[in-house]
Amino acid sequence: MPRDFSRITPFDTTLQTRARAYLDTLTKPPGSLGRLEDLAVSLCHITDTLTPHVDPPGIVVFAADHGVAEEGVSAFPQAVTAQMVANFAQGGAAINVFARQIEARIEVVDVGVASDVRAEGVVDAKVRRGTRNFARENAMSAAELDQALQVGVDAVERAARAGCRCLILGEMGIANTTASSAVLAALLNRPVGPLVGAGTGLVEARLAHKIDVIEKALVARAPGSEPLEVLAAVGGLELAAMAGAMLASAERRLPVVVDGFIATVAALAAVRLCPPVREVLIFSHRSAEPGHAVALEALAATPLLELDMRLGEGSGAALAFPLLKAACAMISEMATFENAGVTR
Repeated sequence: MPRDFSRITPFDTTLQTRARAYLDTLTKPPGSLGRLEDLAVSLCHITDTLTPHVDPPGIVVFAADHGVAEEGVSAFPQAVTAQMVANFAQGGAAINVFARQIEARIEVVDVGVASDVRAEGVVDAKVRRGTRNFARENAMSAAELDQALQVGVDAVERAARAGCRCLILGEMGIANTTASSAVLAALLNRPVGPLVGAGTGLVEARLAHKIDVIEKALVARAPGSEPLEVLAAVGGLELAAMAGAMLASAERRLPVVVDGFIATVAALAAVRLCPPVREVLIFSHRSAEPGHAVALEALAATPLLELDMRLGEGSGAALAFPLLKAACAMISEMATFENAGVTR
């Protein structure tokens, strides 16, 4: 790993207790704002203050290709990854639209696109030109995995220096639902079939092929369930970068709004590496990908939204971000019964 994250220890729960008690002094029936109150308590816990702030948010989109795309597991050709990176750079993707809406700093990081990316503003942190085809060999070496984790750490450090108080992590990479399904199946030692979805829109016959490719690869690679070995064997460079970013965010006590299936699998790997990472994670939405519900359950996570989305890019997390702002405003700005002269 790029650094020793074992020193990240569970956060003190004092602020959770104080925040919960303070919420009950505000001018509302106790618990009447439901999960918004839970969200406020979580943000107080993460940021270690009763007046949390999440503005300005930072969005980081990690882009990488997957060698397993050679097996015909995606509805789109691999060239789309680089094309979409150019679209991100030009501000034309869904995540760009949502980033403007929430006034977020957005950064696009090439951690492993197979072709040269010639787009202004894209951070060149390419570890290699896509992973190897894990149907035939390990996706990456241990050294390459370390590099990809460090790319995520570096992105968090840039966002923190820019003043970001909350992070949204997104991804782009043709065949990354294949890698994510393989990683999830290995981490949880679960059958592959129920975890695999259509991704970008596979028809049923090709979905069966996708499942077959993953099943055979897991037998051939035999990664076990240790997260670093699983990521190296069947993971993706963008998955590793997101995991590294979550580890670094836990070290800095930065809230991370987790997007859909792929980001949640990266979160599961990060939490398996360092359990206290779970404390900084806020889960934004439930994806239409079938494996997402399983990954959320493994993390004891209940997402804020359910919109049947499966785009990735950090799009669902950006849509959920205004709820974090509302939770912060509620606990910071509402009057108490005593101050307002209202009978409790």
